[in-house]
Amino acid sequence: MRADHSHTMKLVILGRDGTLNQYRDDHVKVVEELTPLPGALEAVARLNQAGWHTVLATNQPGIGRGLLDMASLTAIHIRLNQMLAEKGGRLDAAFFCPHTPDEGCDCRKPLPGMLTQIGERFGVDLANVHMVGASLRDLQTAQAAGCIPHLVRSDRLGELDDEQLAALLALVPGAKLHASLSAFAEGLIQAERRNKAEARGETLLPPNTGPGDLT
Repeated sequence: MRADHSHTMKLVILGRDGTLNQYRDDHVKVVEELTPLPGALEAVARLNQAGWHTVLATNQPGIGRGLLDMASLTAIHIRLNQMLAEKGGRLDAAFFCPHTPDEGCDCRKPLPGMLTQIGERFGVDLANVHMVGASLRDLQTAQAAGCIPHLVRSDRLGELDDEQLAALLALVPGAKLHASLSAFAEGLIQAERRNKAEARGETLLPPNTGPGDLT
């Protein structure tokens, strides 16, 4: 019987391209094309060290298009975990959709199938799960699955200005914008500390916020 983690397991679901590593229009096809974003691996390690489990949820239509095979994707994710381990972090699992948009699957983001699978696998209530990505599609996926939506401002968003970003966020009520995965991690950890302190009847002084949390 699977243990019930719904009240105890702290889970963050992460997009991959543009969230953890540099986004490529032509897909990350081989290990050599995997380039972590500055501070992203350290952010995952910080989350892990604060008791948060992290799981990857990524669309990989390059498989369906024949641009890479399962062995290549596995090698990429093994390398990603190796790089995370060097920083003291880890991914608990990597979920992916190998289908192209015209295959009609239910696991391709922005449909919620992949996140539903994650919720079932780990026995968590998705309403308590944070989903962090780098595109409107990621926000829409979080919304569809009932997760808490977060957007990181990375290369995948191109040259969107503040007004354009605000309009994008407005499409998914409750979505929060962060300058980076590091800013998201710091904000989540600090919020948890404040909540715990309040539960004990204490008051924490506001932390020195980083230069970039835009929430």
